[in-house]
Parts: sequence; structure tokens; C-alpha cells
Amino acid sequence: MELLFSHCYFPAVLFPAAQRFKRSSAAFLNPVLQNSLEDVVLLYEFLLAELDIDKGQRISIKDEELASLRKAAEFDTICNEIIPKSITEIRRLSSRLSSYPRVLKKEDFERTVLTMVYTAYRAAQSQGHQKDTWAESFVNLYKALKNDLMLPYNKQPS
Repeated sequence: MELLFSHCYFPAVLFPAAQRFKRSSAAFLNPVLQNSLEDVVLLYEFLLAELDIDKGQRISIKDEELASLRKAAEFDTICNEIIPKSITEIRRLSSRLSSYPRVLKKEDFERTVLTMVYTAYRAAQSQGHQKDTWAESFVNLYKALKNDLMLPYNKQPS
């Protein structure tokens, strides 16, 4: 009976904030940006349009026209309510990803990429030891995503 509760059957939740309820409804706070090729292009546009990260680490899209789109509200929720922002939380995510036993769900992959974007920003804005810490976290997230992308090809034939 103990095996039923091992992490192999119930892996750690990668983004615990996505498991919380929205304040305004009984629905889970679990948006996904990329449901189509158009959504992927739009996410790319959000990132290219330049982001603003304020002193409270709140992320927003600088381009007002893009920021007014419905998908921009989902982007805002993911970036400001779901992805980790502290170095401790990002290291915890990297650790969980390094031992994740299967291919990531698309929402977890997407959130990991956005966490990488945030981590790159923090590395660029930091100096000295902090810069090294953020850069190391960026590399760890990159390795986890690379591993995830290669997982289907690394399976041993039975």
C-alpha cells in the first residue's frame, strides 16, 4: 500500500501556485497560453515587445496594444501568480525538474520557459555573486528543458 503514495505515482507539483483557487471563482488558477500556433506566435510577440519588471518583481508587457489582448491577461496571471520569483523557489523547481520521471505537460513546459526568461532578466540586472547565482539557475532550468525535449529519444528499446 505504501507504494501507491510514492513520488513515482504522485510526482511533486512543479508549480504549486497553479493549484490555488482564483479569488473570484471556484476555478483553479491554471491558465495555459499556448493552445495553437497563433498563441505561440503571440507569446513570442509578448516577449519581443519588451517586458517591464517593477521593483516588486511584477511583470507587465510594455506595448499597450499587446497588453490589452485577452491572452495578455493570462500571460500576466502566469507571470505574476504562478511562476516562482525567488531564487529559493527557482532552485526548488530546478531540483524537481531534474528528477521528474516523464515528459512535462505543456503548461509546465511553458511555465518553465517563462521562469527561464525571468531568471535571465534577474541575471542581467544582478552583479557579482548574485549574478552567478541567477546565471546558474538559468543553466539548470535550460538543462531540465533540454532533458525534457530529449526524453522521448533517450528511452531504451524494450
